Amino acid sequence: MEHIEQLWKTNGTAKNKNSASSQKGSGEISKQKWAILSLSSIPLVMTLGNSMLIPVLPAMEKKLSISAFQSSMVITVYSIVAILLIPIAGYLSDHVGRKKVIIPSLIIAGIGGLISGWAAWKLDNAYWIILAGRALQGVGAAGSFPIVLPLVGDMFKNKDDVSTCLGLIETSNTFGKVLSPIFGALLAGFIWFLPFLAFPVFCTISVLLVAILVKAPKSSQKPIPFKVFFTGIKKTFKESGRWLYAVFFIGGILMLVLFGILFYLSEVFETEYGIKDLKKGIFLALPLGALCLSSFISGKVIKKNKVLMKWLTFGGIVAAALSIAALWFSIKLWYMITMFLISGIGIGIGLPCLDSLITDGVEKKERGTITSFYTSMRFIGVAAGPPIIALLMKHPNYWIFIIMSSLSILAAIVALLAIKPQEKG
Repeated sequence: MEHIEQLWKTNGTAKNKNSASSQKGSGEISKQKWAILSLSSIPLVMTLGNSMLIPVLPAMEKKLSISAFQSSMVITVYSIVAILLIPIAGYLSDHVGRKKVIIPSLIIAGIGGLISGWAAWKLDNAYWIILAGRALQGVGAAGSFPIVLPLVGDMFKNKDDVSTCLGLIETSNTFGKVLSPIFGALLAGFIWFLPFLAFPVFCTISVLLVAILVKAPKSSQKPIPFKVFFTGIKKTFKESGRWLYAVFFIGGILMLVLFGILFYLSEVFETEYGIKDLKKGIFLALPLGALCLSSFISGKVIKKNKVLMKWLTFGGIVAAALSIAALWFSIKLWYMITMFLISGIGIGIGLPCLDSLITDGVEKKERGTITSFYTSMRFIGVAAGPPIIALLMKHPNYWIFIIMSSLSILAAIVALLAIKPQEKG
């Protein structure tokens, strides 16, 4: 196996070849536009299935007579199951094919949504069945969105195209976060559990799009025996563990901060400011809209420039940390929304950079497994954010801002010290 660090270097000859192939790369994106659209539906659907429930949590607490911590578990159990299964899904995708993992996973996720929705509709003591359905959704999530990242890497030879498409995928993910609170609040305005039942419909649409429009590249290579494959993964982490672990850690922290913010805002809007239903969804969408736009721009700008990826990641995290720390001075409504909007911009700048660093820096035969570890760390952040905030809300608000900004600063330091691309490439 080639030394992974060589993937961070380029020379003059490689640059000439890359510039000569850039027009060809643009043509590849044009040819694959429907496939890209179909793959973009997967993170959109998975995000809807999770984030759509955030504005519903206060209503769920009242309907099911549960605490804020228990309602946070509706988000967390989904993520915990996904965390455990994502590496397995990544390994399978490297061996049996990406689509053969993605499509069944989307179907399983849809079934989980049906179970949760049915329990909320028909049962008096529905909480634990809802959690079981959410766990099944987590099984489906493990084999869907995490596999999209390596599949994009497989589909394009030109690294500019890979970075551009990963930026679009991340934008779809963040656009789902923008749409989720609005759509979730709108549906819950009719019936509080309707978001559960809407999710299978989204999954069905995504299954049809992927099955019909995505043509995964065929591999002429035979699957690597597990022992040899495991040895290769172990060697990859030994040689490049410093920057890989850094990217994993940063991705987890950014998602922890993001979902912590969303949970906090959902509770505070309703309890402190009386903002409910669709209006609350729109207010929650403001920082997420900033995140979506900055993610799209970041994906377009970074190309394959890993030095730029590092500094954009660092700068974005610092901006997020400072804006959260500024909430120490005031939590008046529009000041708070503005600060969280800035933090959304910072997080949105960093996420496509992390995606590209992982996808470009790992050999194709190990890409599914390595990216699955990265996605697992992101899910750990998603799982940890809401319950941490639920516990901290029992104490003065400034503890939330101190801890969230401190975690962000720690992630920025890790990005500064551990991600060291040697030159543009």
